Amino acid sequence: MNRQIQTIDFNEQPFIAIWEVTQACDLACVHCRASAQPDRDPMELSTEEGKHLIDKIAELKVPVFVLTGGDPIKRPDLFELIAHARSVGVRVSLTPSATPLLTKEIVVRLKEAGLARLAVSMDGASAKTHDAFRGMSGSFARTLDAVRWANEIGLPIQINTTFSRRNISEIDEIVALMEKMEIALWSVFFLVPTGRGKLDDLLSAEEFESVFAKIYGLSKIASFDIKTTEAQHYRRYVLQQKVAERKSGLGFGSVHEKTVDAIGRAPRGLNDGKGFVFISHKGEVFPSGFLPLSAGNIREEELASIYRNSAVFRDLRDTSKLDGKCGSCEFKEICGGSRARAYAVTGNLHAEEPRCSYIPKGYAQPALQMKRATTLHVLQGA
Repeated sequence: MNRQIQTIDFNEQPFIAIWEVTQACDLACVHCRASAQPDRDPMELSTEEGKHLIDKIAELKVPVFVLTGGDPIKRPDLFELIAHARSVGVRVSLTPSATPLLTKEIVVRLKEAGLARLAVSMDGASAKTHDAFRGMSGSFARTLDAVRWANEIGLPIQINTTFSRRNISEIDEIVALMEKMEIALWSVFFLVPTGRGKLDDLLSAEEFESVFAKIYGLSKIASFDIKTTEAQHYRRYVLQQKVAERKSGLGFGSVHEKTVDAIGRAPRGLNDGKGFVFISHKGEVFPSGFLPLSAGNIREEELASIYRNSAVFRDLRDTSKLDGKCGSCEFKEICGGSRARAYAVTGNLHAEEPRCSYIPKGYAQPALQMKRATTLHVLQGA
């Protein structure tokens, strides 16, 4: 791994920065954190403001920079922004929506502009499940087309899958489908009930563990890498499995060679606001796309200053403030639980991860825990 990546101080610079270039999108996904709309917002960051943001990303030496939405293809200056990023040494990933706007010509132009990785979503093993998830017929087929087109021109591809109550029954089929794909990374998201995401669609703690087992098993044989988003406790699960394997003498087997495309992986556990920053279409800075607590706006203050000094970000990086099981957990420095999910379900930024089944060593579970959901928080620009 690159030495610079290994030495990143998450108090000083993020490992991942995501810019929501627009909230405009022709899909109406059931889990959409942004509750995206068909038309662009006139308050979006302009082309010049976008280039300024990219320059600041370059100054911060952020290893992973993602353009997301909404649907980024809705912005006519998208190729200009990617080309500018390439010119200042910023490697860009892009998450377009699988709509008729995503054509082979567009994929080719994205690569020519300097795109480093294309990320598309696949939330079911069948068109029926995926298209219902995405709210548009034909989305599944377009996703498969995009993967094929990217493969044909040598553009690294990433698949994003969000697990929820709506597709958990297809997990075995989804895993089998991933095994057949020519991809660099499978990014597994776990629902946070914000935006259009509903609390009723959230998996149980036991179902989280079941998904962890499936993706960990695949990670040992797949040619691609696997990462999780908003499932920080997967790191705890992996450590537990590795310890168990070493004790049983099974921890020294061969590891399948992974696809490499020069997009770095974090050297240690990220969390909302801890190595991670999200910039909305209006320039608002959030600890995560799923955590609706604005720490400032890049139209008024530099990104580096907001990330390093804002009360929200500093608060999130202080693990001594964690409540409940998370505060007592021996894994809290590498995990810390999803701060976004804790906030969405309880309204408390520091509450324990609502979907973790692990009981820390020596932890005495309170006799009565009120885990009823409070008001769900709708994210402005994330």
